[in-house]
Amino acid sequence: MASNSVMELWPTSGLAEIQAVIRGVYKQVLGNPHVMESERLTKAESKLCDGTISVQDFVRAVAKSDFYKSRYFESCAPYRFVELNFKHLLGRAPQDQRELSEHIVRCVSEGYDAEIDSYIDSLEYQEAFGQDVVPYYRGKHSEENPKQIGYNRMFALDRGPAQIDSAVSSSQLVSAVATNSATSIQSSSATVTGSGTEKRFKIVVSGSKFDSPRRVSATEYIVPASKMTPQIQRINRTSGKIVSITEIT
Repeated sequence: MASNSVMELWPTSGLAEIQAVIRGVYKQVLGNPHVMESERLTKAESKLCDGTISVQDFVRAVAKSDFYKSRYFESCAPYRFVELNFKHLLGRAPQDQRELSEHIVRCVSEGYDAEIDSYIDSLEYQEAFGQDVVPYYRGKHSEENPKQIGYNRMFALDRGPAQIDSAVSSSQLVSAVATNSATSIQSSSATVTGSGTEKRFKIVVSGSKFDSPRRVSATEYIVPASKMTPQIQRINRTSGKIVSITEIT
């Protein structure tokens, strides 16, 4: 969907307009994929057509679908999953490390559905899209970014109409967000490289089970920004619960 295109469903909308909204939601929320007939949410589509659910409800159904979960939750690094949730559901890039950490902790502690609901039920979503507007990429407009740095970050996530988001499984913003640095507008890359001056973060974990039983109730890991995603993946594999992620000053 074009970044300046706003699609809204009205009580007077006809079938053709409703079908256009359905296509718009699939394109926006699923990251510009090719959706086969067998992958479409026919029950949710029918409910939208007969007015039983709103566009907001349909967005929620698509974001919780097996299609979305398999491509972005199960196949992507945790940071990539969260940054794409911001892009697909709020139409912008994450602004800072606090936002990323908050959503990663929620996803680990409360589960997949709670993470998706946190965007769609947010005041920001309601003010930007309400119940009847298809989410769109508003982050490319500087006035829509609480911080100016978000303008460039949106370009790092959205590389144009030919991009399919599921083609990149690693984070595009982890280093820039962790170090609170500007993101240059350039071709996207799946490689994140650390530097000698990159910031470090403390991850507090409870309940993790590594090589031997631990007597302490919590474990702390100090990791550089470029190593956060693999460390979080390792914690997830050991059933650890991330309590907090904070920058070491």
